[in-house]
Order: sequence, then structure tokens, then C-alpha cells
Amino acid sequence: MKLSIIIPALNEEKNLPKLLNSLKEQSFSDYEIIIADAGSKDKTAAIAKKYGCKIIAGGLPAKGRNEGAKVAQGKLFLFLDADMILHSSFLEKLIDQFEKKKLDIASCSIYPNKKVDKFFHAFYNIWAKLLEDVVPHASEVILIKREFHEIIRGFDKDIKIAEDHSYARKAARFGKFGFLLELKAGTSSRRFEKDGRAKTYVKLVLAGVYLFLLGDIKSDIFKYKFDHYSKKSKK
Repeated sequence: MKLSIIIPALNEEKNLPKLLNSLKEQSFSDYEIIIADAGSKDKTAAIAKKYGCKIIAGGLPAKGRNEGAKVAQGKLFLFLDADMILHSSFLEKLIDQFEKKKLDIASCSIYPNKKVDKFFHAFYNIWAKLLEDVVPHASEVILIKREFHEIIRGFDKDIKIAEDHSYARKAARFGKFGFLLELKAGTSSRRFEKDGRAKTYVKLVLAGVYLFLLGDIKSDIFKYKFDHYSKKSKK
């Protein structure tokens, strides 16, 4: 098994099928899918089972990714968020560029499904590319060689927000990081719609500044939650 796709999930019955369908249609097929379920109360586990995914107990995103990596069989780990949709050639292009550029860890451009949020994401994508050799950024899509995940002992479960950026920066100390600007992954705008766009933009920018100046964010100062969108999670 060359690639292990690891997806933390909590009450994702609405979005998970879209991602799994897009993975099913990929031109690259040498992969396994691991769903780290954080105790979903909806049909998330049943959907994952229907698509032939390996299902394990997860938790918050960092814990879920780490638990998924423990049972993964691949030499490469691909961490994805559950609300993504990928073009049919995404995996093939991702791995091709990863190998051609001799990378050890990589991320790529993220584009939301709502036009109103595309400017903010375009700014992030360009910013991440410009700083790839100085301050690595990795959000929602992270491809890494197994040995580098193990070297840094996975994601830090004590980090409250931007654990993915911290993960990339730690791994980049030991291997080569690349931000693949031309490769695009689709994501949803649900957090911006639920929490308010202005509030979320400001929160993410401030979190980035905090991470750059002060390091890992281990206090709950930004009150960044994991899944508070579905009716199931509110009950």
C-alpha cells in the first residue's frame, strides 16, 4: 500500500460522501482510506463502512490523525479534512509533483466552494507559497513520508488551533517542504458561514501572527472548535 489517506471526522454524514466519491473517481488508486471517527452520532461510520474505509476511534483532529497513522500501511500519509472535494486527477498530480520535487512533506492550494471566500483563500495560497522555505504553511491537505511523521511523533494534541501549520514546520526541520501552489483542492465554506466571515478571517490572521511570534497555540484564546455545524453535534 503506497498511500494512506487519513481523515478525522465527527458527524460528517453530509460532507463525507462527497469526499469519498471524489476519491473513488481518482485516476490514482493505490491507496487505503482511514476514517478516525470522534464518536459521531449520525451516519458517518455507516457511510465510511459502505465505501470500504477502515474505521477507527478518533478524537480532536490531532488525535484522530495520529490514531489513523498508527494503523496506516502506506509509505506516504495524506491527511485530509472531511469536507473536501478533489478533482479526479488530484492524487496522481500530487504524488507526481511530490516525487519530482523530491519532497518529504507538502501542502497545496485550498479553494472554497463559495466565491465570496475565494479572495481570502487566494491570498493565503500565495502567502504560503512565498514563505514555503521560511515558514511552512499546511492546511487541510498534508502529504508526508511515514518516517518524518514518526520522527516528529505526529501531531501535538495539546495545540488548540493551527496544529497543522506547527506539524509542517516541525517536519520541515528534518526534511524538504513544498507548497504546491498550482495544485488545487476544494473545501467548504461552512466555518465562515457558521461563525461569520469577518470574525473568522480576523481569528485566522491573528492565530497566524501568534504562531509566528510566540509559537504553538496551546491556550484556548481563539476558541476554535471542532465540529459545531450539524444539528447532531448541538444536541
